[in-house]
Amino acid sequence: MIPFNQPYYSGNEKANIATVMGTKVLTGDTEVSLLCEQLLEKKYKFKKVFLTNSCTNALEIAAMLMDIQPGDEVILPSYTFVSTSNAFALRGAKLVFADSKSDHPNIDEVQIEKLINSKTKAIVVVHYAGVACNMDAIIALAKKNGIRLIEDAAQCIDSFYNKRALGTLGDIACFSFHETKNIHCGEGGFIAINDASLIERADVLRNKGTNRSAFFSGQVKKYEWVDIGLSAIPSAISTAFLYAQLLDIDKVQLKRKKIWERYFRNLTGLNKSGKVKLPLIPDYASNNAHIFYLICKDKQERDELILYLKKNEIQAVFHYQSLHRSPYYLDKHDGRVLSNADYYSDCLLRLPLFYDLSLKEVDYISEKIIEFYK
Repeated sequence: MIPFNQPYYSGNEKANIATVMGTKVLTGDTEVSLLCEQLLEKKYKFKKVFLTNSCTNALEIAAMLMDIQPGDEVILPSYTFVSTSNAFALRGAKLVFADSKSDHPNIDEVQIEKLINSKTKAIVVVHYAGVACNMDAIIALAKKNGIRLIEDAAQCIDSFYNKRALGTLGDIACFSFHETKNIHCGEGGFIAINDASLIERADVLRNKGTNRSAFFSGQVKKYEWVDIGLSAIPSAISTAFLYAQLLDIDKVQLKRKKIWERYFRNLTGLNKSGKVKLPLIPDYASNNAHIFYLICKDKQERDELILYLKKNEIQAVFHYQSLHRSPYYLDKHDGRVLSNADYYSDCLLRLPLFYDLSLKEVDYISEKIIEFYK
């Protein structure tokens, strides 16, 4: 079976972990953590990076930093992972789901303005498959209405909007280093703070609400509880693993893009004949080759294609289920029909894409898809 995903290993992870084990200090915020954070800041121009245990962790910190209170409204896409919504639901926010674009799973920026009112506290965008939303329009809306902007950039490492790294455009951005991502540490992530006024509090929140960092740097005399918080700092073992991956990011990206481009070339005929739709990369966006997907004509066809590929030893999978029609939120949604989000939930199919996938295997997968449509 060709798996949907297979985590990348650089070959240096074990040596890095052995080194930190030799220091006998395995907690977070050690030297290797700082190396990871500084590398990300320098390469992508984030104002401040804090590593976290997951992108979910980072989103929860973002919601705290926005001071989300019960009754506040947060606009976000329905077509996203549950972590995007959970972070704000946990703070008591009313979730106002926006539909996707008709030609891309990203949030439809035209709809956002219609959803803004006096209770709107934040807009959360999700750059699906590492492909940027239309950020100029969304930034203008946020500024016009005095609303905070958060980027859920879970899939966006090494992806850009008009040559600016995704994650540098909002007040805050949240990234994932889950093993399904281009580079990873099994479970992990980071929060990028682009508003300098939020940096100090972000550090306190991730430190369980304590002034631990200020205490160890000698800025305060007592180590105390000063705010709400959570435990979000990854261990030295996780960050040692991650550092090996970060040093290989350019190599990983080069290979993933070759795989993505091979799929696109192989399947262009199906797209031209109207059998399937292939991913759209707008002129303002780059492609970090995180996901290669097809959009089938309906759910039945998509499910049949999944089974056909499985019979041919290929694991292909669907993706998000629209949050507005989820069991938890169905009776809380305001009743608006979000047809594009439902369309992608029912029709989008993701194909295997990972560093060790050979171009020969890509050709085989492509052949089987073409065979299915014959």
